[in-house]
Amino acid sequence: MLSACYLSGSLFACAKAKAPVAPRGYAPPPYKVPATQRPYTVNGKTYYPLPSAEGFVEEGYASWYGRDFHNKNTANGERFDMYGISAAHKILPINTMVRVTNLENGKEILCRINDRGPFVKDRILDLSYGAAQQLGMVGKGLARVRIEALSEGSMIGNRITYVNRPDIRHGRFYVQVGAFLERDRAYAFRDSLSREYKTVEVTEGTVGAQTFYRVQIFVSNDYDEAQRLEKQIEQRINPNAFLIAK
Repeated sequence: MLSACYLSGSLFACAKAKAPVAPRGYAPPPYKVPATQRPYTVNGKTYYPLPSAEGFVEEGYASWYGRDFHNKNTANGERFDMYGISAAHKILPINTMVRVTNLENGKEILCRINDRGPFVKDRILDLSYGAAQQLGMVGKGLARVRIEALSEGSMIGNRITYVNRPDIRHGRFYVQVGAFLERDRAYAFRDSLSREYKTVEVTEGTVGAQTFYRVQIFVSNDYDEAQRLEKQIEQRINPNAFLIAK
């Protein structure tokens, strides 16, 4: 499974290159991909779409968009219907079906990602007006939501074919607490954490010609429990720690 999200963290803080830096573990696929899956830059920031939505879960603030974009083209070439049920996300594969839950009132909907955005700090999803209405967030404008990927869609001509994904609320959930260029430092950190946590792993990943060693703590097989433990680890070990699923 893939990380629920990519964070830049402090790993690249000392990078000297001025060019955008790919997220941890990103490598261009060895085959031709659709334009919607290629890295793209908006307002000077480069985004790297995920190769798969499998295991994707994310929480944060959603906004909505409507009249100013009605009937204009979305990222996948469709006409945006503000009254329909759709959403924009920065890195999920286009045509991913997601469950969106408004954590402020418990309402939820199923909708399809067909656009890119929102390119505003601290927002993870831009919903169509119709979707926002069903979630009860039009008047307020913003709501804290949970996004869960359910299936991925592939375009064959004008037809979308979907591939279902397994139950993403159960699996093996880890919290990544650090990434190092030096192997010895990563294993020393792992050993120090192993005094308190039963399962701590070091995994290798490459970005360009560099190899990074990621330290990850196994926290739970249940997503809700994993989220609770992630917050504890953020407070105790590293505020930039984040949850991943394998």
